[in-house]
Amino acid sequence: MSVQALLETYGQSPRLFSLADKLSYAQPQRLFARNLRGSASQFVAGALFIHPSAASLNHVFVCNDAEEAAYFHNTLENLTGALNIYYFPSSFKNRKNYRLLNSSHVMLRTEALTKFAAAGAHRAGALVTYPEALFEKVVVSRAIAANMIHLRTNETIEPDALYEKMVGYGFERTDFVYEPGQFAVRGGIIDIYSFGNEKPYRIELFGNDIDSIRIIDPETQLSERRLLKVSIIPNVDLQFEEEDKVSLLDFLPANTVIWMQDEELTREKMLTAEEDLGLFLQMRADSKKPDDEDEDRLEKRDVTADEFVTAAVFFEGLANRHVVHFGHAAPAQDADVIDFSIQAQPAFNRRFELLIADLKDWEKKGFTLNLFAENPKQLERLYTIFRDLKEQITFNPIATSIHEGFIDLDLKMVCYTDHQIFQRYHKYKVKQAYNKSKALTLRTLRELQPGDFVTHI
Repeated sequence: MSVQALLETYGQSPRLFSLADKLSYAQPQRLFARNLRGSASQFVAGALFIHPSAASLNHVFVCNDAEEAAYFHNTLENLTGALNIYYFPSSFKNRKNYRLLNSSHVMLRTEALTKFAAAGAHRAGALVTYPEALFEKVVVSRAIAANMIHLRTNETIEPDALYEKMVGYGFERTDFVYEPGQFAVRGGIIDIYSFGNEKPYRIELFGNDIDSIRIIDPETQLSERRLLKVSIIPNVDLQFEEEDKVSLLDFLPANTVIWMQDEELTREKMLTAEEDLGLFLQMRADSKKPDDEDEDRLEKRDVTADEFVTAAVFFEGLANRHVVHFGHAAPAQDADVIDFSIQAQPAFNRRFELLIADLKDWEKKGFTLNLFAENPKQLERLYTIFRDLKEQITFNPIATSIHEGFIDLDLKMVCYTDHQIFQRYHKYKVKQAYNKSKALTLRTLRELQPGDFVTHI
């Protein structure tokens, strides 16, 4: 059984039909998908995401913290294979310091906002986020659209006017690019690291005509593939004033469903963020000079309270949205309950006789056994272990990574993960704008002066 078949099984279940039906109502619905254990919430969300009756809906998944959001995003992306599921983090490196930006996170936020702004009335996709990221206001879609630079192959441009425009948008001119917000010019070649793309663009000119556009690797500075057109996007956190920023709920289209893992915890964390911001602003007001900051940190301009949304305003905005609660805690207000019968994957502590006994027990009850692993060799290892122990276990090997296993009693389905069986740490993956160690190498190289000592290998 493939991942697609598993999602279709969920899509045909009465509970998912009930969920999709209620989300089709014009009146805002409050729903509680109760008893979703392990990664079952991602299976339900993935099945709904690709369900024909919910094809027009956008989704925002609010997890409890950045780590849970990253795991949720990875699993949902692996299950659906969708390219329009975005991780939406906080812009800041430290939740108590509102001056230091994380370049990769700014890039991820900009990419997501740009895609949603460009979608208009059409479906944009899904955001996976957490309370500290919701605390920040976002730029209104019209402001993003008005400040994008569009370049197309065979188009004629004025290079000097382009450079001036980019500097006005907050881009820095460097010898070569290694992080978002930079551009470099070498003869008829222009390298631009947009905040809306994981890697920089290389624009090759023939006179004033754009001869080609390519994506380049920031470490090797070599071209990877050709593009016909690109959109250059400035840093949305620095470029726009407070009047251009609104709550994420005000930015999102009307057909967006909000999924809350824990409503009370989200409220509590947003209130804590308000307190942290107040203390930070007070400290900055009392300080006579700015804090000393490392040279490799991206400094944000002085923030104001108007650039953030309070918990009260955010939860007031939820009243006009469909809200699905999917965590273990019941919602604060009354909600229609959709009950699932799901258990978490038990701990086997690397004792394979326990695993075999458990799988045989479920097999006798008529359950389908599905074992997930990111690396196919881990599935081969399980086959080998069962064979060495002279046990015949029939299971579906699925070379896809999910964060936590579970047992669905309704659908008679067991989904176990190899890293929980072998007690290995499961690392999540978040798209990075650049590798810090590589950027350090490039920065050091850029700053070399005649007379400096170097070791050449």
